[in-house]
Amino acid sequence: MAYTTIDDPEAYFQVVTYTGDGSSQAITLPGDTDMQPDFVWIKNRDATDEQVAFDVVSGVQEQYTMAADVVGDVTNSDTLTAFGSDGFTVGADVIVNTNTEKYVAYCWKAGTASGINATGANITPSAYSFNQTSGFSILNYTGTGTGGHTVAHGLAAVPHFWFIKLRELSSSGRAYHVGSDPTAPEDKLYNITYDEAAQDDTNAGWNDTAPTSVLFSLGTAGEVNRSSGSNTYRFYGWTSIQGFSKFGSYEGNGNADGTFVYTGFRPAFIICKSVDSGSPWHMFDHRREGYNADNDALDWTTTAAESTTDMIDILSNGFKCRIATDPNVAETYIFMAWAIAPFVNSEGVPCNAR
Repeated sequence: MAYTTIDDPEAYFQVVTYTGDGSSQAITLPGDTDMQPDFVWIKNRDATDEQVAFDVVSGVQEQYTMAADVVGDVTNSDTLTAFGSDGFTVGADVIVNTNTEKYVAYCWKAGTASGINATGANITPSAYSFNQTSGFSILNYTGTGTGGHTVAHGLAAVPHFWFIKLRELSSSGRAYHVGSDPTAPEDKLYNITYDEAAQDDTNAGWNDTAPTSVLFSLGTAGEVNRSSGSNTYRFYGWTSIQGFSKFGSYEGNGNADGTFVYTGFRPAFIICKSVDSGSPWHMFDHRREGYNADNDALDWTTTAAESTTDMIDILSNGFKCRIATDPNVAETYIFMAWAIAPFVNSEGVPCNAR
């Protein structure tokens, strides 16, 4: 049984769906617990609009494109206009609020903006917000161009997944995942702007250095550590929290009776990606359909609308692949998952299946 220190995951992460009205509207999160989001990731489900993200560290209206567009941050006063005490407000831009079209938003709580432990760091973030209870950190830092320089992340635990994007210039994002390699995941990196296999990389990305509970290391790649001019980066990092979040790997079996992946909680949001091939970064959540086996996928790296192919079941303690093709071919996959409910809470009470 997987007990947890977080009985109420909705205090730290929520998924919300909404229908656009073509004007300004306030979006209220659906959970029983109020949560002021610090990182909001929005996708139009019906149209080929870009996926966009916003966080409190970079500032409201500072829009980062998550998908195939490689441009830097842009200021857009008509997308996300405010973070609220239990949601956020969007303007009339079609990316976030086309009349009658459907949207989904993934929302995380961070919260601590002072007191980061930077012991041994070459780079102290210029701004940050982190939450050690839920294992989530947002940073802005300035590159140095020097391999081996380290950055303080604030998690007080070894990070298991992060991604980084240059703010000022056109550049594709890069990601680290602990499940990429059983012995040396720091030698792998992902281009999160395109659907590509993991890249073998011994120093340009993470300097062939495993992260610690205080620091992560940077190589010399411009996507994570430029030195010329004013080059600042967005960093989003997570560590696994038992009963709330998990970052690992699984082996696909190429069978419709597919691989079961244990998480220790009923997932609210799942991302999975093949390490071995240029397959999509599939995204599933518990709000867009709400029942098995209709769990439609979005692809992180494209502007495509959601698919209608049934791929997985979301279960009380993990997820199970229900397709013989991707994301369940005979390859290694990484996954990221966040909870709607722990499998067993701190009082020993199990959650319901979906």
